[in-house]
Amino acid sequence: MKRFKAVVSGRVQNVGFRTFASMNAQQCHLTGSVTNLENGDVEVIIQGEQKDIDEFLELTRKGNRFIRVDNIQLKMLPVVEGEKKFTYHW
Repeated sequence: MKRFKAVVSGRVQNVGFRTFASMNAQQCHLTGSVTNLENGDVEVIIQGEQKDIDEFLELTRKGNRFIRVDNIQLKMLPVVEGEKKFTYHW
């Protein structure tokens, strides 16, 4: 089990990125959260097995026709025991 903070930059606000990230996190069996940052980036906290995190990051990098991901900065965080879901933060 691992936990990361991913700061995602590109065209990631006002394009449905938080919903996109939430759906991908659930599909990949991850917990955590997604939050818009004031500078236009989005912070995603993801926790789960490394293979699931890798799949989530691959899906995130691909984006969609509205979302364009230019960069993802990863930082490892301590695992939060007992976390059960992926949530939005405003």
